[in-house]
Amino acid sequence: MTRRLPGSTYRLQFSADRTFADARAITGYLDRLGIGALYASPLLASGTGSNHGYDVVDPTRISAERGGPDELAALLATLREHGLTLLLDIVPNHVGVARPAENPWWWDVLTHGEASRWAGHFDIDWGAGPLLLPVLDADESDALLKLTLSTDGTELEYYEHRFPVAPGTGEGTADGLTAQQVHERQHYRLVSWRRGAAELTYRRFFDVSDLAAVRVEDPEVFADTHRVVLDLLASDDRATESAVVGLRVDHPDGLSDPGAYARRLREAIGPDRWLLVEKILHPGEDVPASWPVDGTSGYEALREVCGVFVDPDGAGLLTQFAAEHTGEKRSAHAVADDGRHLVVGEILVAEVRRIADAFRAGPGADATLTGVDLTGVSAQDLHDAVGELLCGFPVYRSYLTPDAPEGRDSADVAVSVARTRRPDLGALLSGLHAALVADPGSEYAVRLQQTSGMVTAKGVEDTAFYRYNRLVALNEVGGDPDRFGVSPAEFHTGLAHREAAWPHTMTTLSTHDTKRSEDVRARLAVLAERPGEWASLLRRWAVRHPLPDRSLELLAWQSLVGAWPISAERLAGYLGKAAKEAKLVTSHVDAVAEVDEAIAAWPAEVLADAELVAEIEAFVSRIAGLGWSNSLGQKLLQLAGPGIPDVYQGTELFEYSLVDPDNRRPVDIGERERLLSALDEGALPPVDAEGAAKLLVTAAGLRLRRFRPELFTGYTPLPAQGPAAAHAVAFSRGGGSLVAVATRLPDGLAERGGWGDTALPLPGGATDWHDMIANEPVASPAPKLGDLLARYPVALLVRPA
Repeated sequence: MTRRLPGSTYRLQFSADRTFADARAITGYLDRLGIGALYASPLLASGTGSNHGYDVVDPTRISAERGGPDELAALLATLREHGLTLLLDIVPNHVGVARPAENPWWWDVLTHGEASRWAGHFDIDWGAGPLLLPVLDADESDALLKLTLSTDGTELEYYEHRFPVAPGTGEGTADGLTAQQVHERQHYRLVSWRRGAAELTYRRFFDVSDLAAVRVEDPEVFADTHRVVLDLLASDDRATESAVVGLRVDHPDGLSDPGAYARRLREAIGPDRWLLVEKILHPGEDVPASWPVDGTSGYEALREVCGVFVDPDGAGLLTQFAAEHTGEKRSAHAVADDGRHLVVGEILVAEVRRIADAFRAGPGADATLTGVDLTGVSAQDLHDAVGELLCGFPVYRSYLTPDAPEGRDSADVAVSVARTRRPDLGALLSGLHAALVADPGSEYAVRLQQTSGMVTAKGVEDTAFYRYNRLVALNEVGGDPDRFGVSPAEFHTGLAHREAAWPHTMTTLSTHDTKRSEDVRARLAVLAERPGEWASLLRRWAVRHPLPDRSLELLAWQSLVGAWPISAERLAGYLGKAAKEAKLVTSHVDAVAEVDEAIAAWPAEVLADAELVAEIEAFVSRIAGLGWSNSLGQKLLQLAGPGIPDVYQGTELFEYSLVDPDNRRPVDIGERERLLSALDEGALPPVDAEGAAKLLVTAAGLRLRRFRPELFTGYTPLPAQGPAAAHAVAFSRGGGSLVAVATRLPDGLAERGGWGDTALPLPGGATDWHDMIANEPVASPAPKLGDLLARYPVALLVRPA
């Protein structure tokens, strides 16, 4: 096939409620919008009722719930008819095992143990004894009494859970053999869910015991887990015109060797297909150069694009207020460090133990290599040292392999940080580091690298990002709350690097994993311009309706304002999850009933307070327009900038959702089709709550990318000139034939009286420009921004072809 990358993508979350047939029905709309490819969530068979598809239970089947292979084929045909393609999300790291009977491989492993044909497909520590399944109630002994045997003796049942009985082990039931005795004969043991953190004997996805990791590094496992997807690509190659443009790989950091996996996958799919990885990069970090991929799913672009709309001058007051309100002044880095240590000490204990055991049995046995004689080292000290090393990595993980030294720097930083924190373990930490860099292919080194990303994800994204709440617009996947926004200079440097190094990477503003939508973040960015007013309001509101945790109060009130209007039910669901992720006053593992009840009741109590609701509505009305300006600016910079932009389902209008499942709610495509039709008839909508202005910006950018792709090459920052120049962010592309300009810090701009004489000198001094958003000619070689941005806070200028 000829390499034909799309100009953009549109992400759809498929489920039983959003099928392939539903996608076919909106393909015409996506075509009219200007989308180049439908970006589909995983389409293989997943757990019944899954709204995301990342819990694949059978990689050998297309999901019947989503429509099955025939409907998928029909969708591909419809995409071809409209000139669109399909980007497919795949999950190589794990499979879903919540309902064992739905996963034939897992069911067979439970039935036959290590003798199962599929035993080697999973990363199971068979030497640790029977496979532990943490599904019972906390009181394990009492729970086992509730275990029953099916009438035919082939299954053990615990409430709605079913487990297989190995052949021959159920015999004797007629003579009074109990379900508990049959259970003792199995290749697995049902244990309390509380034992999963410390005693689990199989690798999982993060701390989710219902997602069991597979050994995709094994060629046989790779073939079995990818066969359906690769067959789909092969059959697509035989079509008149290919519809499957490429693959997006979920969570490569969990694999034993992500680089080797990427090379194997690239060889399997060929050089022309688009290949992206879901890789979270820290500021300044890049995808390893040896990976034959086109880029990432775009979190780093999210940080840059959203960050440039945050006023750095708001940092001082918001930091001071957060410290005053919570009673402690701590940096985001310190809070993140606490989160990492909580994870290695309480949540990923089993993984840390397995790494320590692998070290002791492997490179740790060679004192000449490590410089440490382990005979005198306690299990606790070794466990602590492994945990400290995991917590010290400055990035998600290193990528050291016997063939590639990538990641040595991060390993060096990790041991240095760990030694500073625990100098008493200095010699042991040096030994762990020496073993990692000397033999990165050892089981110890591989497991250490696989686990460091889990520690960061759970400790930072899923803990610290719910604790450090001075401005939650910064607390996003791929973000760095320690950095208060992104300067225009850093923004331009990031986009120029993307164009030079990763021109075909994806960019995004919202995903199925973001903690709040792009429009929530855009509105909350305004708080950085009004820190004093915000602090005054929150102080008064928090006294009126307190929560059990002061940090949670900062998050709750920002979430309420950012997503306003929001129902009590939606907000209660979000705050319940947020509080448990923060793990300060309640948690998923140790829930505190009275705390959970108070948090659940809080949204309804707030919304029943008519006087307070009036205050909230008044404040939101004062900042809503500023938030809309930020939203339009973010969207334009993403669509016009380097990389291939994704539009998450529904976000072509203003969309105020919070973390999943809130951001996976149904989308009213009919409303969007109606508004798009009005735009095509010449409507120039106002910037208001209806959101048609965002649809206008989105359609203008998408259509231009699809029909004039030559404009989206190169990158040159374009500085404004004049007293308000700092409030404009602009660049040119296409050899100076395209210019995008957005308003930043709109509240400060209004405070200073507007643009004044500030102008934007256009490339080459040309005068034959047209604003594709306001649909107006631009005749000046240096238009005044007050004129150029009179109707909308953004402009997309193009010279005739």
